Amino acid sequence: MMEKESRRLVNCATLPICLVLISLVYATFFHSNDTILESWGNLSSEKINIDAVDPQEFLLRRLVRGDDRVQLDSNGFSCRADVHTQVCVANKPVRIYNKGLTVYVPSDSDQPQVKRIVKPYARLEDETAMKRVSPVQILHGRNTIDPPACNFTHNVTAVVFSSKGFTGNVFHEFNEIIIPLFITTRHFRSRVRFVITDFELWWVQKYNRCLSHLSAYEVINPGTDDESVHCFPGAVIGLTYHDNLALNSTDIPGGYSMFDFKQFLKESYNLKINHVSEIQKPMLMLISRRKTRRFLNEDKMVEMIMELGFQITRVEPEWMYNLDEFAEVVNSCSVMLGAHGAGLTNEIFLPTGAVMVQVVPLQNEWVATTYYGGPAKEMGVRYLEYKIEPEESSLFDTYGKDHPVFTDPKSIISKGYNAFRSVYLDQDLKINLERFKKTLIEAKQIVESSTPIN
Repeated sequence: MMEKESRRLVNCATLPICLVLISLVYATFFHSNDTILESWGNLSSEKINIDAVDPQEFLLRRLVRGDDRVQLDSNGFSCRADVHTQVCVANKPVRIYNKGLTVYVPSDSDQPQVKRIVKPYARLEDETAMKRVSPVQILHGRNTIDPPACNFTHNVTAVVFSSKGFTGNVFHEFNEIIIPLFITTRHFRSRVRFVITDFELWWVQKYNRCLSHLSAYEVINPGTDDESVHCFPGAVIGLTYHDNLALNSTDIPGGYSMFDFKQFLKESYNLKINHVSEIQKPMLMLISRRKTRRFLNEDKMVEMIMELGFQITRVEPEWMYNLDEFAEVVNSCSVMLGAHGAGLTNEIFLPTGAVMVQVVPLQNEWVATTYYGGPAKEMGVRYLEYKIEPEESSLFDTYGKDHPVFTDPKSIISKGYNAFRSVYLDQDLKINLERFKKTLIEAKQIVESSTPIN
């Protein structure tokens, strides 16, 4: 009886405490939820009446932080740059003159007009890529002459970016445009309109599903002969970039992660398979290259893959151009196999729990891990790599084992990228089947034992 009474006393004593704790948790949760959007810029002490703020202004404000946010608040315009990209944000009415690729940003003050030149492509560090990107001129401040009159008036934010750079290579298309575009615009919930400079129709068609899921409006092509002026209530010029095939969720409005990006792709391309365990018999996709880093004994590899119990689909680069169809094919595979190269970017469409096997040519270890191995984990994909031995490289027959290509690779690499490329990226591969079999068996065991995590 005493024991029951004691328990009852404890329960009665802890109930008020529990209520207090619940209240504190509730208050803390809602306080942080209110400030999460605002404290993202390290301005957590700032309080904003969201109801009194223009929704567009609020969304644009979330793209900047620190001093840039202070500047945006004070004069409606701010720019930032890092080693990879330049991004300018205007939260006041702008005019975009298509022919001159000029953006007019007014100022409420009497500050003299300032001209900025931005190349809206996320690979500033690469001169070769940036030579292909047209500059956008931004004129901010008091105009000495009136800007051109509006021909078209829009009620959503403009987002200006280039479809040039290294497009034509699927890695760069995702790395420098599609993922940065998601990072920059997803929180707008399609209430943006894209102004695509260096307009490439084939690229817009290829990625139409991504573009149409990020914007509810047709893209604008500011052609060289188009003298029209488009007016917007605000604008973003340039795209935010984080890292190779990566999203830093702590640095994105809305906190989106690679998981969210993959979910976005799943919705955009209507992908059906969530987890590799939904595939009845292991399906392996072999990416077949035709110019460099070819598998010289590819037919023998295919025989061995089938003997190990895989179904196999062999794909060549031209298959990847129709992304609407190809994304579905990748999503139906348990394993993706290929030599280091842009085609491995398609690991992004693999279902969770799938395996990506990268065959790493000589002296390609860093690029292999940095571009594809590292990002795979965040995609929910298991990563295996097979590093070839010197005897498995065509360089062995071309140069011999005593050549500096093998004995002193730094002497080759130190000559610059072109020297590295002409030797180490242009090699072909003759795989040691017995040695490689162990990697394939491991891949099969992984997908067969993989179970979804609820």
